[in-house]
Amino acid sequence: MFGIASSPFVKYLIMLKKPLAYDVIVIGAGPAGYACALRCAQLGLKTVCIDNWRDNNNQGRLGGAHLNTGGVASMTLLDSAKMYHQLKHEAKKHGIHAEAITLDMSEMIQRKEKIIADIGHKMSALFQQHKVGYIQAKALLLNNRQVEISEQESQENAVLSAKHIVLATGSKPIKLPYAVLDNDSIIDSKSALNLQVVPKKLAIIGAGVVGLELASIWNRLGSETILLEAQENFLGVLDQQISGEAYRIYQHQGFDLRLGARVVSAKKANKKVTIEYQDQEGIHTLRVDKLIVACGRKPNTAELAAAEANLMLDDNGYVYVDDNCRTNLPGVYAIGDLTLLGPMLAHKGIEEGVFVAEYIAGINHPINYDNLPCVIYTEPEIAWVGQTEQALRAAGEPIRMGCFQLNSTVRALAMDKSEGIVKIIAHAETDKILGVHIIGTQASELIAEAVLAMEFSASSEDLARTIHARPTLSEAVHDAALMLNRS
Repeated sequence: MFGIASSPFVKYLIMLKKPLAYDVIVIGAGPAGYACALRCAQLGLKTVCIDNWRDNNNQGRLGGAHLNTGGVASMTLLDSAKMYHQLKHEAKKHGIHAEAITLDMSEMIQRKEKIIADIGHKMSALFQQHKVGYIQAKALLLNNRQVEISEQESQENAVLSAKHIVLATGSKPIKLPYAVLDNDSIIDSKSALNLQVVPKKLAIIGAGVVGLELASIWNRLGSETILLEAQENFLGVLDQQISGEAYRIYQHQGFDLRLGARVVSAKKANKKVTIEYQDQEGIHTLRVDKLIVACGRKPNTAELAAAEANLMLDDNGYVYVDDNCRTNLPGVYAIGDLTLLGPMLAHKGIEEGVFVAEYIAGINHPINYDNLPCVIYTEPEIAWVGQTEQALRAAGEPIRMGCFQLNSTVRALAMDKSEGIVKIIAHAETDKILGVHIIGTQASELIAEAVLAMEFSASSEDLARTIHARPTLSEAVHDAALMLNRS
């Protein structure tokens, strides 16, 4: 009963007179669900994972939205876009002269799809290696720790039962009533990663994480890119110094960032999209070739549980859980994007998946959400962990700060990637590191050192006295710590 389920296997389940029992049923095979199912199997629990994701060929694939239409897909396409942009605009500075650089979007998309498929195959191989059952079907949580499964091609269904059920169905893009998707000119983030032609003029509703990541791709491929953000503050969740630097860098790259711009309507006409938006100066009209709606995500809970199961949700569809990811139903857990325990991040979901698997097995190692790193995969990247300067000052905490510009780092200068800052905030009395904020190339890699330091309650002096190799980008972290320890 283990391994990748085929249609005959599902038909066999339908023929059973009673529910097939497992130790753990995991619903969803994105980062959270996949990690949970794999860890459960490693701990000796009879585990099955049910997932309904299908690729463009209507075939099942593990990885969920993160792999197939989210972070991994976006990052893969951004790498291609950066290479194209460097050859076209930056190679001459290196003494490299390339003529007639052309762009084949079809091949670029095919490369992305191949990488995603390869990762999906590797994930399937790990499931088989660890004997995780996998059923390609739709799942519905029932009463009494039971799950109903149904195939897309069949009108019939079957019921499974387990001692423990883990809900991990992830999230999906929020839709807007005034910008209705048509899968052609007004599209969501999924379709935005599969465009076969570079739009001459592109607008994005939302200048948050997803909007900026998509803008980083299409701006480098040649689109005139306009971001319409309803909030007056740019990236308000970030440390203000870092968000200010990001705003300056993105504008220099050619992003047209319009803050306080609330979209009123968006309609397609004559192969263009006409957008009306309002700001402090009044109503404005904008005509573009494509409009991407990237204004956030919401949990996939609409068809997750039967009404009689009485799964408790809040008004926004998030599942209520306690600190151990337990729902209001005995033996039922929820992880990843389904809950408000931390932000919607793949690595947050992975940690929760592993935590729940070990909790079920009697191992309890709580997750430290305070030291959860966050990353925006633009170029340069933005990464942070801990608290911001404004939050600490608002709380009245005595703090000291050390900042170091990447343009004073030898490796960054040699790479011609010298825009950015490393900022370290420490308690003024104890010197404990309270927050680290980075904007710069490979910030997602640099932040790992800060997370480790904070996990072990390190001081800024600990970082300052740790020897860093030269020349490396990580010297900027070291030098920022030194700025805090000059006396």
